Amino acid sequence: MNAEEILHIFPQAVRGRFRMAAEKAEGLQEIRFAVGRPVRVIMEEGEFFLRNTGKLTRIIAEDCWILQEKEMAQFLDHICSYSRYAYEEDIRQGFLTVPGGHRIGIAGQVILKEDGGIKNMKYISYANIRISHEIPGAAGLLMPYLYEKGRILNTILIGPPLSGKTTVLRDMIRQLSYGGGAHRGRQVAVVDERSEIAGSYMGIPGNDLGLRTDILDSCPKSLGMLLLVRSMAPEVIAVDEIGGKRDADAILEIIRCGCSVIATMHGSCMEEMKERGIPETLFDCVVLLERRGREGEPFSILKRAGGRI
Repeated sequence: MNAEEILHIFPQAVRGRFRMAAEKAEGLQEIRFAVGRPVRVIMEEGEFFLRNTGKLTRIIAEDCWILQEKEMAQFLDHICSYSRYAYEEDIRQGFLTVPGGHRIGIAGQVILKEDGGIKNMKYISYANIRISHEIPGAAGLLMPYLYEKGRILNTILIGPPLSGKTTVLRDMIRQLSYGGGAHRGRQVAVVDERSEIAGSYMGIPGNDLGLRTDILDSCPKSLGMLLLVRSMAPEVIAVDEIGGKRDADAILEIIRCGCSVIATMHGSCMEEMKERGIPETLFDCVVLLERRGREGEPFSILKRAGGRI
């Protein structure tokens, strides 16, 4: 990833303001827009406000860039290639993915359908640009825990926001797919509901998920897992951010089919799995990831098959 890739997320007229932030791409995590408020830049070292000159400051100064309604509209038109209608389904789901795998979450006024589902969104006034980081080797310390007598253990990564769950999952998929050392490459299938793991744009993945990986993009996890186990004969299925009983039921079904599962979940402890209707018994290995920047080990193994840690 380079500065130019990030700069192309923004309209030409304002790219200069983001150059300083973009040149720190490796530590850049989020850029947050809110109409009428200062533009915020979230780095590994903390939160900054963006000045009109493009400089970053930790305090709200008089020359901080206060985002205007027309600027938000110009930004949305740019990321939708000046055809919001073509991106209506993405807008309905609340996020868009741009080249490089960067994901843009949006919020505004929701328009509901008669059945209570979301039909569309208007008056979009908030955006969160989440910068995708592809870090080969990010899962290196965890990979030995995934294997047990030649099989891939059903594994879940639990962690709070910004703990690197998706980054680690992405590298796990890549390493499982390519194989290496004593381990052969595995056939992996990914259900990428929010286009965040592979970073696909118009069907082409922006991240390297390996030689033997198939990707189902923009499909609900519970449906996608069952579809892939029937259609692509994977050895491993990977999903990000499982959320409840429906996902748990699908995972149980594919495990019964002889397929291993690698998943992530927002949380801070194993007890939260039960609260969300996800049985601990589904997984052989439970990993707790710590928030980035914390000193010490970046993860803890809470459970492993046979009690071996």
